[in-house]
Amino acid sequence: MLNYRVDPGILQSFVPAGTELDFFQDQTFISVVGFQFQHTRVRGVAIPFHCNFAEVNLRFYVRRRGPEGWRRGVVFIRELVPRLAIALVARMVYNEPYAAVPMRQRWDTAPAPGLRHTAAYSWKWRQTWNEMSITVQGEPQPMLRGSAAEFIAEHYWGYTAQRDGSTLEYQVEHPPWRVWLAEAASLTGDLRSCYGNTMGECLQGPPSSAFLAEGSKVAVYGGARMA
Repeated sequence: MLNYRVDPGILQSFVPAGTELDFFQDQTFISVVGFQFQHTRVRGVAIPFHCNFAEVNLRFYVRRRGPEGWRRGVVFIRELVPRLAIALVARMVYNEPYAAVPMRQRWDTAPAPGLRHTAAYSWKWRQTWNEMSITVQGEPQPMLRGSAAEFIAEHYWGYTAQRDGSTLEYQVEHPPWRVWLAEAASLTGDLRSCYGNTMGECLQGPPSSAFLAEGSKVAVYGGARMA
């Protein structure tokens, strides 16, 4: 997870109805997140050849007042996967901003616990390969309360603007993750072409924070429309 500070005005046009930007220490962030789906099931059913695949997404953070208090969630600006069927279904049914592109990932695993290792996700947009990578060392640690990593990772709702102007709200459930804080992290490629000039400009230079999370079993529940 590579995280970048951005002017909140840049994000306002992407904020779904019924939500508002979520701030951390008076700042707003976008994140480029690379991860691996494994043993994926849709309503308990495994879809052949679509259970294990990578995704890279660009997202930001919002919140909405629910009956129990603030619901803190994410909004996706672009989601990239290597399978055309996944992208088509997500766009047609949920209006999620998916696209199918060639992708690859690399894990240089440490030969022994506590040593340095790296992870990288790459995707081809038009004629250019883009890559996000991170280098970490040591053992993963619980996220510190009030830390940037906790703010980025501990959002348990998703919000998607629909074609009719409403918003789809869905809940995501997973245990808190342990994380490695980055020794080094980079994002390279033609980011303006992939994400547009404004977002591409925001992604230039080193991230304000970066970390690698262990991951876990994740449940994504059915969505409900907010008028």
